[in-house]
Amino acid sequence: MTIWLNGRLMSPAEARIDPADRGFTLGDGLFETIRIKDGKPCHLPRHLDRLTAGVALLRLPLPYGAVELAGAMAALIGATGVADGVLRLTLSRGTGARGVLPPADARPTVLMTAAPAAHMTSPVAAVIARSTRRNEHSPLSRLKSLNYLDSILARQEAAERGADEALLLNTAGRLAETSVATLFLSLGGRLLTPPVADGALPGVRRALILERHGAEEAPLTPDDLARADEAILTNSLGLRPLVAVDGQPVGNGSAGPVLARLLADPDL
Repeated sequence: MTIWLNGRLMSPAEARIDPADRGFTLGDGLFETIRIKDGKPCHLPRHLDRLTAGVALLRLPLPYGAVELAGAMAALIGATGVADGVLRLTLSRGTGARGVLPPADARPTVLMTAAPAAHMTSPVAAVIARSTRRNEHSPLSRLKSLNYLDSILARQEAAERGADEALLLNTAGRLAETSVATLFLSLGGRLLTPPVADGALPGVRRALILERHGAEEAPLTPDDLARADEAILTNSLGLRPLVAVDGQPVGNGSAGPVLARLLADPDL
């Protein structure tokens, strides 16, 4: 296995991240999960745009430009030989003294890994999480930050309740997303997804579906799940039918025509 760390390809055995790195001690950083297809990162400009927006919000230095990052990804994919899989870019603020205030002279840590990954298409049975909620008032709801504890709690709860996934409500009781995916509902002939203002992460594939397939943002509640003809979960690694929630079928309890249409789009 080969990784890319701070400008250099190396083996994991060679790699060293300082124990005082704020990504480890405080979750002070961001990440991007990028699909690798035919040996290339998919939708890379969109991923880098989101990363750039995130670093601006957190005032987190990014020591490499888009061209450098693209070159590093190409080198990593070439070194690992991963033609179909997933690339993860992790950015932390780097080391710092104790305390939450970031250092003025931050030297970020940038790590990239690549690995094979199956294209996720299998049906999903979910529960609505009771253990935690999405805080739509926090700017962190719009970022892929290194703190994923709400999603971890929700996913643990789903496993304990015999489900594959957990749906997260926001503080107002509206649907936001799942622990790792965007939610779309086919409802009354419209394809709807929770708005970013309700706590939905502005996902790359989500944006493509909004642009290319006539989807719309709209507030959604748990009651909408019972009225939906079809439900779909999406993230960078695939599109999957959501067939049941809390033991009740969504639509007819199987994949539907909207998902088939989306899967037929080679640019998604």
